Amino acid sequence: MSVDPAAVWEALNEVMDPELPVVSVVELGMVRGVTVDGDRVTVALTPTFAGCPAQAVMQAAVAERVRALGPAAVTVTLQLDPPWTTDWIADTAREKLRRVGLATPRPHGGLIQLALDEPAVCPYCGSTQTDLRSAFGPTLCRAIYYCRACRQGFELFKPL
Repeated sequence: MSVDPAAVWEALNEVMDPELPVVSVVELGMVRGVTVDGDRVTVALTPTFAGCPAQAVMQAAVAERVRALGPAAVTVTLQLDPPWTTDWIADTAREKLRRVGLATPRPHGGLIQLALDEPAVCPYCGSTQTDLRSAFGPTLCRAIYYCRACRQGFELFKPL
């Protein structure tokens, strides 16, 4: 029995990031490819950081969701090259993250220094009157900011 690649992508879009359950691993750009070879499926997954503590959980969730489609074998490989970049975050995910108070840098095309030089935009009020409070957020890929305009703290995905 062959599995439809479109069905695999649809199923993967239901696998939420365990640390950001408002967005899927597909929306975050972590699913880099799906290969269907008859009744075998391989999914290439790129975590936001090579040492992401949630990567085993994500691999298991991806495998479980794809297995539900009925293939004989499912393999989830970690693809670390090229490394994940915030440019891969889908526009739908950027909006969902903003609604829960997590800012994302604008796409930078690999010019990370330009993104680092720009002020963080507050996801609550849109102000750029923001200050970095800690380069180390709850995960390696996020930093903590404070908005002087609306006086809210928020997290920003580091431009990677």
